Amino acid sequence: MALFTSFSSIAHGIDDATKQFLESIEGAAILPFIYIGAKHMLTGYDHLLFLLGVVFFLFRGKDVLLYVSLFTLGHSLTLLYGVFSNIDVNPYIIDAIIGLSVVYKGFDNLGGFQRLFNCQPNTKVAVTIFGLFHGFGLATKIQEFQLPSNGLVTNIISFNVGVEIGQFLALAMVLIVLNFWRKHRSYLAFATLTNTAIMSAGFMLIGWQLTGYFIAAS
Repeated sequence: MALFTSFSSIAHGIDDATKQFLESIEGAAILPFIYIGAKHMLTGYDHLLFLLGVVFFLFRGKDVLLYVSLFTLGHSLTLLYGVFSNIDVNPYIIDAIIGLSVVYKGFDNLGGFQRLFNCQPNTKVAVTIFGLFHGFGLATKIQEFQLPSNGLVTNIISFNVGVEIGQFLALAMVLIVLNFWRKHRSYLAFATLTNTAIMSAGFMLIGWQLTGYFIAAS
């Protein structure tokens, strides 16, 4: 139980050094919040796993741009709305839903909907909707702290800009690896194994977050 409590705290929280820094800020701090946003995205394995699933079978640049833009639009809207409107969302539950988004994309990439249900959900709509949940997940990170109203708008927008920078850097690294891998036969040969691993990681995230939720509630 102690292990799950510790891990779940890390999974949906912010490290102690960043926490101390945020709580000491007075006024606008553009560059620090950009850095914190970028750092959070680059170390946010749940967001990165979802993005990996989204771009795994996208071979054209314009398709990558479209889907990533839809995801960006979704999480930017709910990040800003969640913080400025002080929407109270349980961080464990929202992060469990983010884990579900990872499972969904891996399952979708495996053709699970067509094989089991003989249908195919609209992928663009799904990516946008899950982007909204990812944004609420990001908002819960900020809402854990009582940030002063002085400079709050500037700081939250800066955090969002940092998230987009981090996403761009992470996506660039993912695409470089994928483009290199796609030149080899092993790419399609291991596609099923890779997306099964993505699904498995998503289930683990769900389990960790729900465990954290029940421990916190007990």
